[in-house]
Amino acid sequence: MAGVAEKSVDWAEGGISRIANIVNAPEAAVRLLCSIILGFPFALIHRYALYGKNPNLQHIYFIVCGFTIGYWNYEWNVLHSASAVCVTYLTLKALGGTIQAVVITFVYNMIHLMIGYYTTSTLDYDIKWTMPQCVLTLRLIGLALDIYDGQKPKDKLSSTQQKTALNRPPTFLETAAFVYFPGSFLVGPQFSMKRYLDFVNCEFMKEDQKGESTQPLPPNSLNAGFRRAFLGVVYIGLYQIGTLYISNDYVVSAEFLQQGFLQRCFLLGLWGRINLYKYISCWLLTEGVCIVFGITYNGKDDQGHPRWDGCSNVHLLTFENATKFNHYIESFNTNTNHWCAEYIYKRVKFLGSKLYSQIVTLSFLAIWHGFHSGYYLCFLMEFIVIYSEKGVETQLAKNEALQAALENPIFRLATWVLLKIYTLVFMGYSLIPFVLLSYDRYLPVYASVYYCGHIFFLSYPVLAPLINPLLRGKPSKPHQQ
Repeated sequence: MAGVAEKSVDWAEGGISRIANIVNAPEAAVRLLCSIILGFPFALIHRYALYGKNPNLQHIYFIVCGFTIGYWNYEWNVLHSASAVCVTYLTLKALGGTIQAVVITFVYNMIHLMIGYYTTSTLDYDIKWTMPQCVLTLRLIGLALDIYDGQKPKDKLSSTQQKTALNRPPTFLETAAFVYFPGSFLVGPQFSMKRYLDFVNCEFMKEDQKGESTQPLPPNSLNAGFRRAFLGVVYIGLYQIGTLYISNDYVVSAEFLQQGFLQRCFLLGLWGRINLYKYISCWLLTEGVCIVFGITYNGKDDQGHPRWDGCSNVHLLTFENATKFNHYIESFNTNTNHWCAEYIYKRVKFLGSKLYSQIVTLSFLAIWHGFHSGYYLCFLMEFIVIYSEKGVETQLAKNEALQAALENPIFRLATWVLLKIYTLVFMGYSLIPFVLLSYDRYLPVYASVYYCGHIFFLSYPVLAPLINPLLRGKPSKPHQQ
């Protein structure tokens, strides 16, 4: 039997290696993708064998599935996640919903993650045990804060906090299953313990199933889940095709430098877009898995149809039609952005300034990603771009001549085209350090386009007193009777 198991493992590893060679991708990336796809059979087994059954049985099933795919990807390094679960559970069990429990949970999980980054990071994007570790770090910090919120009077909580607050620490099985849930353990999405418990206890759509059966029926989410997953496959294809023509190696090559300045700017925009498709494809697949499980239920729409977007991490229509950078923030990695808004940004309002809260939040995000200088420069660039864009947008909204001109369909179309080019080019520009990570790789690329993005966006805060009156235009004269 041991020989058969070893042959099966060897066959699987050989298959992963062959696929990696065919698609010219790292084996770790192919294994990660296969692990995400494994979520679909796990979800189907749960739907037809365990849905509505004893919650503890479901918890054990999720733990086994998640731990197994974790071991397949990272071998015994999966124990890092297990230790985080144990330490967090014991902390919350001993201290309950206290500020001390929140601080210990936050500090321990962040330090554990930072040590992981320090000991494993290389000059490239690493697919190692730190990937699921960064996901569970947010999840466990959020859990501690939800229990802390649960000890407050309800009228002291925001509407979102009222939906996620917990009045008791979870059991060990609940905590471990929450972390190892196979639809989200490796790359997310983030969701609250309250959502997980409601799902396991069949609280979703309970009203619709009254009187139909003594046994709760699995949610009617199969079609929605596989449709979302199909979009993920499409984006994988777009990413693979795109990297054949504009890869990371290409933008740091001598061939790229031979292109004209405008061509280089446009190619960097396309390159950045292609790199974002890598993340979008994974998020769509994992969202598809979560929809098939049924954990993404988010109420009903105006027509009374169930919505399955409760764990959505990308809003495709907003993303693909973006005409300003804020559209990307609203549509890309939305679960992490929402987590940061609820658990960081709003929690530091005692600083007394939205600007300071934003700086703290972006700093946390950079540290959470790792030690590479590219992360910090990217989030600094995001702060500068959003600050400048909002300032310009506010002034242009006061320009009555411009607003009147936008009523013309041709002028409005021309403006839309220009804004699409603007967002495409400068989003790619802003992603250069995030993708290339080390300064010896991203600085030459910035130099190849003469740091045009930095000059463009940094000039606004300096020249705002001169620029703003021009952007506002001349005020209209009052109508005389």
